[in-house]
Amino acid sequence: MPPDSPPSDRERASDLPSYLANHDPAVWRMFLEQIDRVEPYLGPLQRWADTLRRPRRILTVDVPILMDDGRVQHYEGYRVHHNTSRGPAKGGVRYHPDASLTEVMALAGWMTIKTAVVNLPFGGGKGAVRVDPALLSPGEIERITRRYTAEISLMIGPDKDIPAPDVNTNAQIMAWMMDTYSMTVGSLTTGVVTGKPLELGGSLGRVDATGRGVFIATNCLAPKIGLDISHARIALQGYGNVGKAAARCFHQAGGAIVAVQDVTGTIHSGDGLDIPALEAHVAQGRKLVDFPGAQTIQHDALWDVDCDILIPAAMENQITDKVARRLKARLIVEAANGPVTPAGDDILKEKGAVVLPDVLANAGGVIVSYFEWVQDIASYFWDEQEIDRRLTRIMERSFDAVWAVHESRKLDLRTAAYLVGCERVLQARNLRGLYP
Repeated sequence: MPPDSPPSDRERASDLPSYLANHDPAVWRMFLEQIDRVEPYLGPLQRWADTLRRPRRILTVDVPILMDDGRVQHYEGYRVHHNTSRGPAKGGVRYHPDASLTEVMALAGWMTIKTAVVNLPFGGGKGAVRVDPALLSPGEIERITRRYTAEISLMIGPDKDIPAPDVNTNAQIMAWMMDTYSMTVGSLTTGVVTGKPLELGGSLGRVDATGRGVFIATNCLAPKIGLDISHARIALQGYGNVGKAAARCFHQAGGAIVAVQDVTGTIHSGDGLDIPALEAHVAQGRKLVDFPGAQTIQHDALWDVDCDILIPAAMENQITDKVARRLKARLIVEAANGPVTPAGDDILKEKGAVVLPDVLANAGGVIVSYFEWVQDIASYFWDEQEIDRRLTRIMERSFDAVWAVHESRKLDLRTAAYLVGCERVLQARNLRGLYP
């Protein structure tokens, strides 16, 4: 049984100030509920728990740009520092038409927990521009990137906040961000962002790092729950960089990828998809749903696929309680941030399914981003074998720490991971004290 908890201040802590009135708070409230669920286990550190409920610094910016047709168009941008008790903020920048400040707050909060779970010297940050890049020319995207970077430049820096790619952003956008910041400060500063091109201080292994980390974490957990990856059937939601790398790793280990979904649709094969052929098919610019030799199924039917492992690798808030009731998978591995809601967690626990939480499962990306940052500061770069070796060591060590808490405290893996992460963040806060 969980220890007695103090009277909940969740309502007080989750009240949204007036400037957030136009933002859907659902994802932020989801993060707050996860904090609420771990708070009773924090012992004396409970006195600092509200530190995690209140982002340290929030910036909303106007991003005006000159469009190709001569119009001036305005976009809204955000950058949030959730917590910097253990080091500079770290987190991606996404370009999405549905981006909101409350979503960015939640994503920054998850980064705080994630960097602590894998024991990196970072805090949590996140950024976004509310825009659909598919509707813009390359020149317009560059101008948005440079203006957004200029607007948030007072918050970022290699010792303050290090952005990285996220949804709809990539190495080229990071190159533009790095160049804009460097021109602002008057010197080349490669360590201000990660996920850059190799020619500008990027790291080998960065593109596949998150997907590879998902595989490493799953490989740590599988034998403990009696699951053999070499005979596992795997369904994958999302086929971007993370999904592709994860699919490749599981396929090489003998697993059968029986279903894959992206924005164009969902394909299924009970015998397993030919992953190298699928990757080549998509690399040629063809749609996932046009892949020969696979059955196209309804988008929503992914949740009904008979599989051992489900890997949500798309967006947050996907597996609600209603979806959770439909899942057949024994193991859900969160390659995306926040794909399973707290209500979904409860249903999966009732069914006996195991959730490998995002703050551990998808930490490979930020781990290799840390390697890139270190390499930029040192101006000394490692080969890909060294990157993979170090990534594997940190992922395995982090899994072992979470598993030890899971066993000793009889907690589910998400609560165990949050306890590891929250204790590290709040202990740093406690040791530092308050100034002034």
